[in-house]
Amino acid sequence: MTTGRSSTSDTAQDPGIATFKGEESALRAGRLGTAGLLLSVLAATAPLMVVAGVMPTTFAVVGAVGQPLLFLVLGVVLALFSVGYAEMSRHVHNAGAFYAYITRGLGPTAGSAAALVALLAYSSFQVGIFGIFGFEVSALAQEHLDVQIAWWIPALVAVAVVAVCGLLKIDINARVLGVLLLIEVALVVVFDIAALGDPGKEGVSLHAFNPDTLSGVGIGTALCFCIAAFAGFEQAPVYAEETSRPHILVPRVMYLAVGGVAVFFAISSWALTVATGPSAIVGQAQKQSAGLLFGLTEDRLGTTFTDIVHVLFITGMFAAMLSFHNVVARYAFAMGREGLLPAVFGRTHSASGAPGAGSVLQTVIAAVVVMAFAVTDSGGAGDPTAPVLRLFTWGGNVGALGVILLMAVASVAVIVFFVRRGAAAAQGWRLAASAVSGAALLVIAGYTVKDFDVLVGSGPDSALNWLLPGLIVLAALAGIAHSLILRRRNPQAHARIGLGNEAFQLEKKSTQ
Repeated sequence: MTTGRSSTSDTAQDPGIATFKGEESALRAGRLGTAGLLLSVLAATAPLMVVAGVMPTTFAVVGAVGQPLLFLVLGVVLALFSVGYAEMSRHVHNAGAFYAYITRGLGPTAGSAAALVALLAYSSFQVGIFGIFGFEVSALAQEHLDVQIAWWIPALVAVAVVAVCGLLKIDINARVLGVLLLIEVALVVVFDIAALGDPGKEGVSLHAFNPDTLSGVGIGTALCFCIAAFAGFEQAPVYAEETSRPHILVPRVMYLAVGGVAVFFAISSWALTVATGPSAIVGQAQKQSAGLLFGLTEDRLGTTFTDIVHVLFITGMFAAMLSFHNVVARYAFAMGREGLLPAVFGRTHSASGAPGAGSVLQTVIAAVVVMAFAVTDSGGAGDPTAPVLRLFTWGGNVGALGVILLMAVASVAVIVFFVRRGAAAAQGWRLAASAVSGAALLVIAGYTVKDFDVLVGSGPDSALNWLLPGLIVLAALAGIAHSLILRRRNPQAHARIGLGNEAFQLEKKSTQ
């Protein structure tokens, strides 16, 4: 048995695979380098959306002054997760990422369940952002142009623009995402510096990093809010087939992403506490909600800078939507290639190399969901908070729960994969890291389900508290049922689940 870091998965770069199944059945290799891959995955974190939305909400709802410390704690947990996950990426190069890894460790049936959960989770993330995007564009049009626009109109326009971008070459997408991300980060850094240079009445206090600030608060709920901010770093393996050296680039990008996100958000949430004063941050967040950041920037950096932040807040959301769109399209491509979706999804666009059918699928899902929420929004623009309180919070929290569970199961799959290969001793410390992170992620998932009413603001007796998490369960059960049916009707297709282009390479050899 092979215990080294190379495997037959390297055949994903073999040009013979593309000619065997047709050029449209393989993603184009060599399109992304370290910078392109890093920017593509980090765009999903939407820095301004987290700093302006997630952080004030966490301060307000949970009352956890120590939010900066929580970002560092989560950074450690996710770094431990990345140890095994990144090592797995050296052996398995598949756009299916989570479900491919889970298949290799726990079998095709578990992988099929993971595939549908991943499709649901990332789709939920993306369509949820359309809600807050539409709300923000509508609010800016009202404020600056004195024009009333129903939130769903800019949301549907965004669906169309994302659809066009999703059919472009991935390296073009990476440039768009990279520019938007770098501008966002630059604006947040400017605010951080301004806050530290002009602190509140308590000065530049490190109180937010004191463990005592976490006593007596809903730590589990706070972790649920904060972990959603990391969504995106785990997407690096999705693009493995489109890089030139996936066994090197994917692990490198994952470590850079999780470390960068943890430090960046810890500093930015700390800057918020410094700007208001640690003793005032919870009260100010409860009073101003998502307006907290904009109020603080206006006080320190003026109206023009704040208007720029508003605009970049919107473009940052667009970048996140495009990033999640690309991920869903590639999951659909991998599933179509391996028989979990119709074969049409397993083909790429002949000109751009993008997974066209998967991209169209995600566009249709987004358009249908936005229109459904538009119909149920009384008066169209009647309740201006409807898309934020419902579409955004529901989609975001369903997506977060799905990804947390996928990471926990992937941690187990990593352990089983290397044990079965006889590499437990050689990979001992990585497997230990996977075990610790898997246990921690399961605890966070438990808190997420327990506190779902707080996360979505539904109230303790609402049916949403079990209906929304139940979507994850239904997706998993549907995946299991589909796998069992496929195993009975088409054993060869069932055996290809999770193998990606390797399966077709083996099939090619068997026919020679």
